[in-house]
Amino acid sequence: MTLETLARNRSCDGWHLRCRHRSATLACDMTFAVYLPPQAAHGARLPVLYWLSGLTCTDENFMQKAGAHRLAAELGLILVAPDTSPRGDGVPGDPDGAWDFGHGAGFYLNATQAPWATHYRMHDYVVHELPALVEANFPASAARGIAGHSMGGHGALVCALRNPGHYRSVSAFAPICAPSDCPWGEKAFTRYLGPDRAGWAAWDASLLLADAPERLPLLVDQGEADSFLATQLRPERLRAAAEAAGHPLTLRLHAEYDHSYYFIASFIDAHLRHHAAALAG
Repeated sequence: MTLETLARNRSCDGWHLRCRHRSATLACDMTFAVYLPPQAAHGARLPVLYWLSGLTCTDENFMQKAGAHRLAAELGLILVAPDTSPRGDGVPGDPDGAWDFGHGAGFYLNATQAPWATHYRMHDYVVHELPALVEANFPASAARGIAGHSMGGHGALVCALRNPGHYRSVSAFAPICAPSDCPWGEKAFTRYLGPDRAGWAAWDASLLLADAPERLPLLVDQGEADSFLATQLRPERLRAAAEAAGHPLTLRLHAEYDHSYYFIASFIDAHLRHHAAALAG
């Protein structure tokens, strides 16, 4: 798969790149960002942390706002941030132009309903196509972690729970924990997956925990001043499901923190160290 480099910036003695390629999975051009720490110049194959961003975001938000490059450089972690949905003139978006569906809102699932099923296969893209591309074109090993924020936190949890052995670590900031039972998730699932709620369970982290074949520890941080906490995120559902299944979960609540990248930047170091420890094992 051919990569086009759109931008290249020096950062913390490493390099931040924006790249574009033609995605066979999504049937459109896709842009993603990669941070290569300084160790990448020395020939070693390094572990990779995949970051999934939230609604309305692109590959740029995390790389520019999270402040993750400095510690990633110290730890020798490659960071990869894909876009949040397929895009392009031939890719359908929300018919009403809403921000919480369609472009920028792929929900990291594989759509089954027309007209979305042709392009909206973000799960397969994130889990299979993108890592194959990264590992073929950069000094990346097969030691993978996955993390994300909000819709991307939902995606990170689901990708890890659905693919045992594919990731060594997982974490999330303010994830949509029970998308089958919140307005954002109900809207997206109805359109992408159809009205039969039985099919939604395969994309809901709180429901997947009961039968998860791998007990990969979950690290979740949530701000208590998050305006979406009660109606959209519902971390209590994830906690209850983890307790019922005996699944290891560290859920940390932070007073006065909201849903923004100020929250992510405040605690990103703990997440990077969480992943680095697991990926070095």
